[in-house]
Amino acid sequence: MVKVISIETFCNEFVGFVRITDETGAQGWGQVSTYHSDITCQVLHRQVAPWVLGVGFSDLDDLLDLVTEREHKFPGSYLRRAIGGFDTAVWDLWGKQAEKPVVALLGGEPGKLRVYASSMKRDITPVEEAERLIALQQRFGYDAFKVRAGAEVGRNKDVWPGRTEEIIPMMRKYLGDTSELLIDANSCYSPDKAIEVGKLLQDHGFCHFEEPCPYWELEQTKMVTDALSIDVTGGEQDCDLPTWKRMIDMRAVDILQPDILYLGGISRTLRVVKLAQTTGLPVTPHCANLSLVTLFTMHLLKAIPNAGKYLEFSIEGPDYYPWQDGLFKNNLFAIEDGFITVGEEPGWGTEIDVEWLENAQYQATYFD
Repeated sequence: MVKVISIETFCNEFVGFVRITDETGAQGWGQVSTYHSDITCQVLHRQVAPWVLGVGFSDLDDLLDLVTEREHKFPGSYLRRAIGGFDTAVWDLWGKQAEKPVVALLGGEPGKLRVYASSMKRDITPVEEAERLIALQQRFGYDAFKVRAGAEVGRNKDVWPGRTEEIIPMMRKYLGDTSELLIDANSCYSPDKAIEVGKLLQDHGFCHFEEPCPYWELEQTKMVTDALSIDVTGGEQDCDLPTWKRMIDMRAVDILQPDILYLGGISRTLRVVKLAQTTGLPVTPHCANLSLVTLFTMHLLKAIPNAGKYLEFSIEGPDYYPWQDGLFKNNLFAIEDGFITVGEEPGWGTEIDVEWLENAQYQATYFD
């Protein structure tokens, strides 16, 4: 049984790491979700810590439900993002105590995992996008790629007229017939427009159409799913388990994409995985940056029986995510021949860079 006696956070606006210490002095590291992480860390200390510190537990799911119940007036994203920081730190602590990687605790094995190269950019011409993806294909051996359609929550508008209609055939032309092609609309379209774009995607052999309609409009997304043969995917933004059950029961999408840290950690994500398993739906989680969320997802995918075909792997560097630089001592994310490796080190198998920690905003909460 675990009894956590302190929670420490090290954060900036973009990313926040969590260190927990139990009554024996053992420690584990986790991460709250990226973006406004400084606010999320405040939520962790103020609304999560009071319910988890000094409490002996072996059932992490039950403890997280307790936090949800005690904070029932705050059912939204920030509480889940904060819970995720605690949950992932507990899994690291458990792994270190067992001298096993988290993937082994989840019933899987370390080893190689196929990835797809995920572009975040819309402020790039189709030709420039194609050229940079070809260069990455030649360097790292990627055989699957995701680009962006429309504008983010774009109300049927593109970032500039005709970009989507140009980039779809261009990706197939440049990347060849053997590459798997994915595209993300980020809630851009009404159902009729999404179906129109989806048919163009089908004509050019795309296999994955992500978040075509406003993600909160499940009925709209289901209209698109039912009208197309291409896999329609979604779920990254959703953090409420009843919403996940409804999404799965109505088969609003063909592939589920929970984000481990948006949803509230490994334990809550496993609940979605099990719900999906009952209906035969695959799970390809969202993990769109190179913080610990990608590492968490690597361990999960190597363990679950209904894992999708690959891991989302962001190809964006310092020009897009300057805050990613200098986070870790070791190289967690080496790609070779289109694969990444989940290691055998205990817990998450990583160490946060000391200099980064020294320059972060620090806060601690202790059990009295």
